[in-house]
Amino acid sequence: MPIAPIVGKLRKRLITDLSMGLGLGFAGGYLFWYTVHKPIVHQRDEYYKKYDAAKA
Repeated sequence: MPIAPIVGKLRKRLITDLSMGLGLGFAGGYLFWYTVHKPIVHQRDEYYKKYDAAKA
C-alpha cells in the first residue's frame, strides 16, 4: 500500500500566510491610526490653536 504524495500543501500554506499577514497588518495599521496617531495629532492641533489665540 503506497503512501499518497502531499500535493498543493505549499501553495495552500502560502495563500494562508499571505492573507493572514495582510489582514493582520491592515487591522494593526487601522488600530494604530485611530487609537494612537489621530489623538496625538488632534492634541497637537489644539495646542497650536490655543498658542495662536494667545499670541494674537
